[in-house]
Amino acid sequence: MPTPKPIAGSILASLTFPQLGGGTLTVGGTRENWTLLVVYRGKHCGRCKKYLNILNGMRDEWANAGFDIAVVSADPVEKAAADQAEFGWAFDIGYDLDEQQMAQLGVFMSDPLSSGETDRRFAEPGVFVIRPDGSLVIAAISNGPSARPELAELLDGMIFTKQSDRPARGTA
Repeated sequence: MPTPKPIAGSILASLTFPQLGGGTLTVGGTRENWTLLVVYRGKHCGRCKKYLNILNGMRDEWANAGFDIAVVSADPVEKAAADQAEFGWAFDIGYDLDEQQMAQLGVFMSDPLSSGETDRRFAEPGVFVIRPDGSLVIAAISNGPSARPELAELLDGMIFTKQSDRPARGTA
């Protein structure tokens, strides 16, 4: 049975993940800033690394626009830490995204094609923009690694949305 997809404008209940470097990473619920949440496939995905490298280069632009960045995958700590160390990503990284959390976000799930890919079910890409009140403005969900929002265009649109106090679209 397909996982229900999130509804724009609805409140995303808090989700908590273990965070690289210790502690926890929480998204959803009430926050001081807007949040950009990126769900990535994991260490096995070259396209994810390319996307996250672009995001890492845009950290200051997103921060200056009032956004916190959170990135999460189903990878275990060892794989997430290896990627962070290799690429120097400086945003908050969560790991061990579980299937219940994937379902709550409405992301597609895939089984590995081989043990060389990964050893567990993983989330396909999702990009979410969440207002400080916890409501979803953007829920861009893909069933594969090749389709994701272009980050500069997304940022430009979210700056406009914030400045113009635009409502979430696609609510019906």
